Amino acid sequence: MDRKERILAFINSDGYVPLKTEELMTVLDVPKNERSELESILNTLCAQGKIVKRKRNRFAPVRSDGEYVTGRLECSAKGYFGFIIRENGGEDVFVNGDDMLDALDGDTVRARLYIRRRGCVDTRHKEARVTEVIKRGYKTITGVIYSERNGYFYLRPDNRRIYAKFLIKRSDAMNVSIGDRAAMNIVSHDGDGKFYGRIVSVLGNESSLKSIVEALLISNGIKRDFDEQTLREANEIEYKIDLKQLADREDLRDELIFTIDGDDARDFDDAVSLKRLNNGSYLLGVHIADVSEYVREGSALDSEAFERGTSVYLADRVIPMLPERLSNGICSLNPNEDRLAMSLFTEISTDGNVVNHRLVKSVICSSYRMTYNNVNKILSDNDVKLCAEYAELVPTLRLMEKLAEILREKRLKRGCVQFDFPESKIIVSPDGDPIDIIKEERGVSNKMIEEFMLTANETIAEYAFASEIPFIYRNHEPPDTEKIRHLNKLLRRFGDEVIINEKNDASVPSEELRRVVSNAEGTPQERVVSDAVLRSMMKAGYSERNLGHYGLGAQYYCHFTSPIRRYPDLAVHRILKEFADGKLTAKRRRTLQGFTAAAGKMSSEREINAENTERAADDVMKAAYMSAFIGTEFDAVVTNVTSFGMFVELDNSVEGLIKIENMAHDSYEYDENLLAIIGRRKGNTFSMGDRVQAVLVKCDIPLGQLEFILKKDYNDVRDNGKTVKAKTVRGSKRKKYKRYSRKKNNYGKIRDCNHNAFRA
Repeated sequence: MDRKERILAFINSDGYVPLKTEELMTVLDVPKNERSELESILNTLCAQGKIVKRKRNRFAPVRSDGEYVTGRLECSAKGYFGFIIRENGGEDVFVNGDDMLDALDGDTVRARLYIRRRGCVDTRHKEARVTEVIKRGYKTITGVIYSERNGYFYLRPDNRRIYAKFLIKRSDAMNVSIGDRAAMNIVSHDGDGKFYGRIVSVLGNESSLKSIVEALLISNGIKRDFDEQTLREANEIEYKIDLKQLADREDLRDELIFTIDGDDARDFDDAVSLKRLNNGSYLLGVHIADVSEYVREGSALDSEAFERGTSVYLADRVIPMLPERLSNGICSLNPNEDRLAMSLFTEISTDGNVVNHRLVKSVICSSYRMTYNNVNKILSDNDVKLCAEYAELVPTLRLMEKLAEILREKRLKRGCVQFDFPESKIIVSPDGDPIDIIKEERGVSNKMIEEFMLTANETIAEYAFASEIPFIYRNHEPPDTEKIRHLNKLLRRFGDEVIINEKNDASVPSEELRRVVSNAEGTPQERVVSDAVLRSMMKAGYSERNLGHYGLGAQYYCHFTSPIRRYPDLAVHRILKEFADGKLTAKRRRTLQGFTAAAGKMSSEREINAENTERAADDVMKAAYMSAFIGTEFDAVVTNVTSFGMFVELDNSVEGLIKIENMAHDSYEYDENLLAIIGRRKGNTFSMGDRVQAVLVKCDIPLGQLEFILKKDYNDVRDNGKTVKAKTVRGSKRKKYKRYSRKKNNYGKIRDCNHNAFRA
């Protein structure tokens, strides 16, 4: 047996515990002058997959069936472990923190599966050890400088899923100080859980709201600025239309066309028109900014838009997909300015069916810049002043209202799941600080424009599918049956239930979910039921294949109406124009097939990322606003219950947690079957839809998290002059912690368990 085999046999022996190179030299009695040979053997065994190098440079055996997995590592924010989300689908794989090598949360990794053994018992539970980091998930890490020693600044990551230590040399630290939030690029790592970086931006003091939001944007890869080449291309575009551009366009500048948008909108990518035909049908015109005329394929503008995928909307600003010269300038359908457009005319019968359509390249001139608020006042309130000011538009607006109602009724009949949530809006000061949170109700004009855009998107998608051209569809697949069964647990509490068609692959018709939402309208549990139904549904996404849109009950659907702020819409315009001009050769079709697949995948990813960023930024803003109300009592509704507490929502849409450990008037337990928290002694029950009185006690602004206590518990604590303390975790949980301690210690010693460790 040669030296390599002896070393492998030793590492695979039953009594072996993971050791470093120096420790192996001592145990194996390797002379110092042969250290390089030992290191070479160990590296060879690692490369062959026969052993694995763990964190802290310890070498461990690989007990495995030899199967490797590749995927994205997602670490836990509440423990030293994570999961590998497989690249090609399949069940997620658990990874212990000690088996992560030098991988960080978000990294794409390759890992080898092995069987986790508990003592002498083989549980047959597969786990994974990371063997290689294929791609880093984060180039830039944001965090707070919390210490300085031995010539290094230490940075604590904002992302609690990142476990490593980050050190920055003074020479690489710019002008950073302890207590600053900063962004750093990773330069190197030592394989022992320490990463070294270079500060690229000092964002401000850690308590600064601006620094927290900026860090969110950087962490999520949201580009705030455009590169020089993109801006140069944008600046070269003329602000006025060239007469040469009108040669093959239909001139609609004399038509009554106008925009309807929010009060604070700055980019207008859709305008509408409507006429009544002699046969009684409606001729609806949806006119969309022709962004593809200016953002040409292969340009820096196009590459930037592809990479961004979508505009990002924050409370205090918009981070646009395209430079402002385009998004607010030549591409925006500003009033009384000539603009290039793609105009879709649909003839709609009195029963809401599209009987004919025509898509043309056009030039338009929007006559009015209308707002949702003003149109609502005209249509719903008959505002005398506004009706007089916009007398030319009032008959068309009344006709639009009638058509929108016809279209809406048709959609509902075919099974569209209609959600009518009031949206919350964060009002900010000129300095960007939140000063109020209001609910914005969707009025008749909002719903009217929505119906017209839905009709346009469906019509274009069906046209593209029938024409068999490469395309980007907007798909929404049917919900997972298990989620529907979980939804039914809640619905049964309210005397309702989704009927599952077990004979037809356990499918759930969209009409069923629409019926459930409709039944809850006007009841105290309306918001809870709507939220639960929405959570049970799949996430919509983009694809080169048409799979239909379950939520809308549409067989064909795409995004066509917002090319200023969404890349799929821009790409769809470009394809439609090429098809209309007869430029889709066989070779071009093959090229577009690859492009549409890539664009659909990228756009779906960027959309999810943008939504998560917007939601996180809103949560931060809400927490900052609510921090002024600590100790204040609020009416709240229970929106979700879990094993650790219940989430409650205030009337202004702010949500927070009431921890079960702080519900002091009983010993509460979570009942998974009833989806309720139940008191064991007094039988008090809390479930979704219940209204409670809650007092705000904590705001974690960087995390955007709020904590409440039930009014009764808060009053007792206040009257006794004590602070709320978490309950002691008893019995079985103490034993579980002891077993975990044994597993974590390499030498099998059991650490003493401090009683305080069992307090939350």
